[in-house]
Amino acid sequence: MVKRKCQSSTLKENNGCTVPVFHNFTDEDVKDVRASLVTWYEKNKRDLPWRRNATKSDLNERAYAVWVSEIMLQQTQVATVIDYYNKWMKKWPTLQQLAGATLEEVNEMWSGLGYYSRGRRLLEGAKKVVDEFDGEMPKDADGLLKHLPGVGRYTAGAIASIAYNQATGLVDGNVIRVLCRLRMIGAESNNQVVTDTLWSLANSVVDPDKPGDFNQGLMELGATVCTPKSPECSTCPLKNNCRAFKQVEKDKLEAADKLGTRKAETEIADIECLTTGCQLCLPATEVYDSSIGVMNYPRKGKKKAAREESTLVCITCKNTNTEDEYLVTQRPEKGLLAGLWEFPSLQCNTTQAGETEASCDNILQQNGVIVKGQQTFKNCGEVVHIFSHIHQTYMVKCLTVNESNITLEDKSKCKWVTRQQFMEAAISTAMKKVFKAYEGAVNENKKKSSVTKLKGKEDKNQKSIQAFFKPKVS
Repeated sequence: MVKRKCQSSTLKENNGCTVPVFHNFTDEDVKDVRASLVTWYEKNKRDLPWRRNATKSDLNERAYAVWVSEIMLQQTQVATVIDYYNKWMKKWPTLQQLAGATLEEVNEMWSGLGYYSRGRRLLEGAKKVVDEFDGEMPKDADGLLKHLPGVGRYTAGAIASIAYNQATGLVDGNVIRVLCRLRMIGAESNNQVVTDTLWSLANSVVDPDKPGDFNQGLMELGATVCTPKSPECSTCPLKNNCRAFKQVEKDKLEAADKLGTRKAETEIADIECLTTGCQLCLPATEVYDSSIGVMNYPRKGKKKAAREESTLVCITCKNTNTEDEYLVTQRPEKGLLAGLWEFPSLQCNTTQAGETEASCDNILQQNGVIVKGQQTFKNCGEVVHIFSHIHQTYMVKCLTVNESNITLEDKSKCKWVTRQQFMEAAISTAMKKVFKAYEGAVNENKKKSSVTKLKGKEDKNQKSIQAFFKPKVS
């Protein structure tokens, strides 16, 4: 366990935040980090479409391109975003063109990317800029944060520094990891003191001459070198300024000293924190694991357990003379998966879901769907989908009817779509998983039916053969 002797006189004001000297950047650190990181970024940056768009001469086009990319990249991997980003920019290359789109169009373009409120807020922001700011986006981080819906402190800093060259820092997941290792911050990263400190450090170290390249370099370093697992410390351009890396090297020297092989000239200075009750250090109750080195930092706070929910889904298939069609309904304009299309559904408990016929009939009636005659809903299994805060279990039921046996009394609530239309519509990933389970169940039933028919035919043939060879009684 790492213990730190503390003294109370080593605090330093940094961008309005009091940071213990041990965790702060020295002037020499700042100079080295800026030069090393920008040089490294220029040589090693990945060729990404939003980075190319961020070099456009028109400031509005540049800021819009960065804005779209940053919203898409929230909680989504780069590899996933690239294709969505290219399609989005091809359809709406300017903010003004996006402002003329409908929510339905945006949801369709966003389909499968998840966290659909992001796309809705992009649309709302574009409309606001056109309606209230004459098509001109705010030109600094404060203005972006204040006026654009869905734009937080990080996104505002990214747009301002990359598009407008404003010397402002930013903090995201990658930056948290890099800064915590550089300054050996071991307290939980979601702690408010830690958050304030990281923003203070980011603002103090950002390169005023090339803030966009510096901030992108910091994020790129966290994504490709200073990774959560298996970081490549040997190739890191900032290793000489990294306190966590120095601790690893110190551990190696101490281990070598126990073996009697340590050389006096390679001894490095002790790097114990010198502050009293430091809220940034690894807590005294936490054990520093020398086997994982820099991966001791940062320490993540405990996540709240996702709440458990169950939803009954009724897939209604209508047989037509041409192609089967499926009934879908649109979700409310606010809340989870706002405005998306889905199969008629109802959140319920397991007991309610067991009352299949009554529950499914009720769901259809609520959506203005009238089914003639007695119908039987078949079970298609369960589908589990994890949202960021919800562990959702979908209990899938299905009903197949003839076109003449079903009527839509309220066509504003529901519509019929073919399979292809379903796949191209604004449908959540969860509903696509539900549809896949339905198709799997239908195919399985067809196989069983074919086997049963084949077995019946074989039994009939076998009986015919047996009858043919059976001796006749005279």
